[in-house]
Amino acid sequence: MKPTGIADDAMAHHSMWSAPISEIPPGCSAKFHILWRERLVEGFVVNFDGRYYAYVNYCIHAGTPLDWWPNEFFNEDSRFLVCGTHGSLYEPDSGKCAGGPCGGGTLFPLQVQVTGDRIVVTAT
Repeated sequence: MKPTGIADDAMAHHSMWSAPISEIPPGCSAKFHILWRERLVEGFVVNFDGRYYAYVNYCIHAGTPLDWWPNEFFNEDSRFLVCGTHGSLYEPDSGKCAGGPCGGGTLFPLQVQVTGDRIVVTAT
């Protein structure tokens, strides 16, 4: 079953996302749209300590996007991802709740692969 209003070719187009690794240096992020669980959702990828991690842009506590400002996911010291709504903190390398009202849950992960000079994200 596909989401209402999304054509087959659009679904195929959104089943993965890719970008040059040069566009996401350490401490930076990028947002994109991807088909996840038969829904088109916003996702994001972060470069944390030279490794890439991707998640659905959805706070498990508030149900809102995490970024407090467009494409801003890290807290001030860049140790955690922070939800701009209520301040939940998540570990960038696992998506696990590290503090705040997220109650021990985990962000929804997306699969990341580095192929040559590109980052490729697919839904898990």
